[in-house]
Amino acid sequence: MPKTKGGAKRVLLYLGTAVAVVVVDQLTKFWAEANLTAQSVPVLGEILRFRLAYNDAAAFSLGVGSTWVLSLISIAATIALLIYGPRVKTGYWAVIAGFVLGGAAGNGIDRVFKDPSFMNGHVVDFIQIPYNFPIFNLADSFLVIGVILAVVQTARGDEIGGGRAA
Repeated sequence: MPKTKGGAKRVLLYLGTAVAVVVVDQLTKFWAEANLTAQSVPVLGEILRFRLAYNDAAAFSLGVGSTWVLSLISIAATIALLIYGPRVKTGYWAVIAGFVLGGAAGNGIDRVFKDPSFMNGHVVDFIQIPYNFPIFNLADSFLVIGVILAVVQTARGDEIGGGRAA
């Protein structure tokens, strides 16, 4: 835990953001499993549809059949983010890191604990958009948003975690 009061606030913002992402992600996945089927349901016409799907791969079907490896990667990423995330130097980076940790942990929970078996679980996906884009979930969304924000910040000259690059 950082020694300064501001540092403690950033860590709480980071962990609070991550916990909020995980809770919202898991609640929406629970809702999707209870209310959706493989039949696509229009939410906003053809722009947004909901359809229950189970994903045993990573993004864009990478790693099909290697779910246990993806589970280990999710666990390692979550541990690394728990170790390095509290080192962020700004509130903005705390939110970014919280989005990434929450997204990684949300999908990691599915991979470790969902059916068909421990460490071989399938991620619950349910958000469908046009153009044959893969079905995804809120953990995916927050993870991607966090990564995009991190790329934008670093492109603007910020070091990862905050502070100006030399």
